[in-house]
Amino acid sequence: MEERSGVATLKGNPITLVGSQLSAGDQAPDFQLHKDLLNTVSLADYAGKIKLISVVPSLDTGVCDQQTRRFNEEAAQLGENVVVITVSVDLPFAQARWCGAAGIENVITLSDYKTNDFGKSYGVLIKELALDMRSIFVVDQHDKIAYAEYLSEMTNHPNYEAAMEAVKKLA
Repeated sequence: MEERSGVATLKGNPITLVGSQLSAGDQAPDFQLHKDLLNTVSLADYAGKIKLISVVPSLDTGVCDQQTRRFNEEAAQLGENVVVITVSVDLPFAQARWCGAAGIENVITLSDYKTNDFGKSYGVLIKELALDMRSIFVVDQHDKIAYAEYLSEMTNHPNYEAAMEAVKKLA
């Protein structure tokens, strides 16, 4: 599997991302993510929908918390043809606890904890930490990537406006 060094940092310290970088126009890779400890979902579970996939290292950190809350607010205005998914390696019950405490109702949280399948397929798995790097993917109704943002510094916020504009162009 490809490893990409020198493309991202955590507080200025270099990290290695595992997997190939995806771009607009690429077919979105399928994935297996946990919605709870026993059940998984795949890209096919969201067939025919526009998918905004917000990837965060852990919901229990400041920027990840803010990012998920921001997309939760945006999701409330996007309509039924759009699904907003937050992916992290947090355990599913930790995601559910966090969502309950934060009042998150418009975002689906899915966990990449067991196999890091999503992280490898989307090129966001951080080799040194076994976390997924902050990134955004907008995937159209035909599972083509319309927008991809890989952050170069883990502690930075993504470009919320550009991601939302990509979703609105598809809707």
